[in-house]
Amino acid sequence: MTDLSLLSGPIPLVVAAMGAAGGVWLLTGRAGWFRRRAIPLCAAGAGVLTGCLWFWVERVWRPLPDPIPLTVYLWTALALWAVTLLVPRILIAPRRVWAAAVSVAAAAAVVVACAVQINLFFAAYPTVGAALGFEHVTRIDFQAVPPLTPTPIAGLPLESVWTPPADMPRAGKITSVNIPGDHSGFHARRAEIYLPPAYFTEPRPQFPVLVLLAGQPGQPKDWLTGGRLGTTMVNFARDHGGLGPVVVVADATGSTWDNPLCVDSPLGHAATYLAEDVPAWIKAHIQVDPDPGAWAIGGLSLGGTCALQMATNYPQTYPTFLDLSGDPEPTLGDHQRTLDAAFGGNQAAFTRVNPLDLLAEHRYPDSAGVFVVGSDDEELKPSIRKACDAARLAGMDVTYAEVRGGHNFAVWSAALSTEMDWLATRLGLTS
Repeated sequence: MTDLSLLSGPIPLVVAAMGAAGGVWLLTGRAGWFRRRAIPLCAAGAGVLTGCLWFWVERVWRPLPDPIPLTVYLWTALALWAVTLLVPRILIAPRRVWAAAVSVAAAAAVVVACAVQINLFFAAYPTVGAALGFEHVTRIDFQAVPPLTPTPIAGLPLESVWTPPADMPRAGKITSVNIPGDHSGFHARRAEIYLPPAYFTEPRPQFPVLVLLAGQPGQPKDWLTGGRLGTTMVNFARDHGGLGPVVVVADATGSTWDNPLCVDSPLGHAATYLAEDVPAWIKAHIQVDPDPGAWAIGGLSLGGTCALQMATNYPQTYPTFLDLSGDPEPTLGDHQRTLDAAFGGNQAAFTRVNPLDLLAEHRYPDSAGVFVVGSDDEELKPSIRKACDAARLAGMDVTYAEVRGGHNFAVWSAALSTEMDWLATRLGLTS
């Protein structure tokens, strides 16, 4: 049941049909006042509430660099309409308990159907299990992670010097831990860490590292749900003798709605956190290869923007990157707002850390990366191509790829799975 898809197959169709049936029930009241006044008034009320929500989010609060699609607001309005219509629908037959119960179920069906439609747009919960919080990888407490071994197995490619022992676990494990901002002072949420099966052997290999970043709004766990990190890594380890990178899903924003832009600014010292605190903690607590050539950073949406920022500002730390649907520059929605909030209105300060400006001024012969965008993401494709071209002119070994879909987790999860072979070769896991 947990593997049933919420994006294709029968469930979205069944839920949509139940929502339609619920909507019909809510509209079939026989009282004249219900048809003439309640239905249009509830529709108008839902429209007004949704309009106020849109104005607050898009014009006042503006928490996101990109606007929320209009489709999402329309489904939200429909859900609100069902909720507001529930009370007058019950009042039509106040003495019929069964009718009230059916009305509540009908309104709930409409709300769930709207939620599924919104999820189809973002693909944040691809399966029933993801929506319920189930994970395909066993979770352990960080205290149960084996301590560092003084003589790890090393070699290039790592696969060539590794023989999996008979007692190696069949699957890797997930743990979470707080990575403190000792140098940056950045207050991050708990990181999610994937350890491949070979990590639970003795002696164990010296593993490469992939630091992943979520988008905004978001949290590190998004890579485990919509990003399907567990499934991707389980499949890779199964085909490579239990090997895989140690994957650290670090927090680059500090909270669901904040956006410190992956720079050091009054919004937070996220850049120092990712460039110094996170690598230092990983090397001190996890059996990894300290050579920068074995390190990569990647991210989706805002996390993709951040990955490119790290690759251009700190190539000595992250010479390999995955930019999945990232913007070409850090942004809070418009350029002046970004300058005022994070750079004190100083354009020169922005230019010093902006990836496109750095790519125009410097050479990166030892860096490599992949730029991925959804084939239907028409708004972002031109800027992704521009960033890729700039990186190539700066000496980076980069490729541009499109994955079927829009700006959603279906694209990002597929992109990570597709690029794992390239990433493994680049990080010294495979030849």
